[in-house]
Amino acid sequence: MGKRGELIAKYAEDLKSKCGMEPDMDLLEKVTIGCGPAIYDADGSIVAATQQSELALIRNNFLIRKLSLEDGPELMAAIRSVIDDYGRDEPRKYRAVVYYMLVKHFGRESIYG
Repeated sequence: MGKRGELIAKYAEDLKSKCGMEPDMDLLEKVTIGCGPAIYDADGSIVAATQQSELALIRNNFLIRKLSLEDGPELMAAIRSVIDDYGRDEPRKYRAVVYYMLVKHFGRESIYG
């Protein structure tokens, strides 16, 4: 198993143990690939959930641009809900896991068809 496969396995374990979700491994792999090289970067692979600028980037670059969602208060509410589900006290919130949960939250799996 390569480095990406190892990371996907780690993300799947977080979804199961910390988020209480049974991951769709095909979708998780596609979301992970969509994150690009950020998954290999110590800082880029983690969501800084307490930084408003980070949350705004997720809203603008992922939810609006990638998932083609209309901007509105429900986007930030969804991000906060996902962060809560992951665990506010969890120090390492992996970007691919947060993005996967947002895709599922909005029912946008077809983007990764």
